[in-house]
Amino acid sequence: MSQKFRLTVAAGLMALNVASMPAHAHAEHGKPQFGGVVAEAGEAQFEIVGQGNKVVVHATSHGAPFDTAGAKGKLTVLAGSAKSEVVLMPVAPNRLEGTGSLPGGAKLLIFVEWPGRKPLQARAVAP
Repeated sequence: MSQKFRLTVAAGLMALNVASMPAHAHAEHGKPQFGGVVAEAGEAQFEIVGQGNKVVVHATSHGAPFDTAGAKGKLTVLAGSAKSEVVLMPVAPNRLEGTGSLPGGAKLLIFVEWPGRKPLQARAVAP
């Protein structure tokens, strides 16, 4: 075999390896990590978890914690003809919490804003 052929094959194999790296690096992207439901919102992902009479929202960006300092939010819960709103406040570097419940199958609309940044919103359905 010629040296040129070997280099071409090696370059091709390297390109295949590099192309598969981002998919592997974001293996958790879109998958719930805390037993909730994931809502995609532009640069962030919000995992919405109901814990009794408390709603916890974990914020990430490509698997890394997404800073919620200074954020405020609202979660609208539509369960049949009933509508409720949960006010969300930061309680940890990448977590928001509020008082409310998530009935199974309810439609969820999350809206989060920070001072000086574009607000993020997303939709999901409660498990």
